[in-house]
Amino acid sequence: MVVSMLQFIIELYGVESIKDKRRMVKSLKDRLYRKYRVSVAEVDLLESLSFTQIGVALVSNSREYGEKVMNKIEDFIEEEVLGRLHDVQIFSEQY
Repeated sequence: MVVSMLQFIIELYGVESIKDKRRMVKSLKDRLYRKYRVSVAEVDLLESLSFTQIGVALVSNSREYGEKVMNKIEDFIEEEVLGRLHDVQIFSEQY
């Protein structure tokens, strides 16, 4: 069993309240889940208006497959999210 993970920070643009941020983050999490069938959570920077930290995880039987999916997610975020991507980390662990 291989667990592949992606962690990144997004600098959000145009957010004026925590409510706006929550709406944007929920939309992103829902789109990632529907498109890639991965687990997604906001893992840090919960009270910040300007930044959010997101974690994504996928369990599979192949390190290559997991990392391929994580790279596709990174590309999707760079293209679709209204914000700037920071501190992207992709890693896999075999159990």
